[in-house]
Amino acid sequence: MTSMVIVKAADIVGAALPAAGQRAGADSGDPQLGMQMLAPEAKGSTGIWECQPGGWPVVNRPDTEFTYIISGQATLTDDATGTVTGIGAGDLVILPPGWTGRWDVIETVRKIFAIY
Repeated sequence: MTSMVIVKAADIVGAALPAAGQRAGADSGDPQLGMQMLAPEAKGSTGIWECQPGGWPVVNRPDTEFTYIISGQATLTDDATGTVTGIGAGDLVILPPGWTGRWDVIETVRKIFAIY
């Protein structure tokens, strides 16, 4: 039997997250990750993610990511359009399958994500 998951706002904003090493594929900075997975029995992947400044390319994303930015600053560059968009607290980002672009974290970002 599975049970519901409730994460209090204070934990989303300020809980220490388990270290998860450097972001794979990083080509600038030292983007160290913290991550707390939520509902591991659910289809897809959900959790709280934090990343220190740095950048990396994303090539032909295989899945959809729905993410809500809690804190920090980053830019996303869309290779298809060349558009560079700044994101920060309160922004919602949906990256579809096939998306190619770049993440550049300027100020440590914390987000809630669902990947499916």
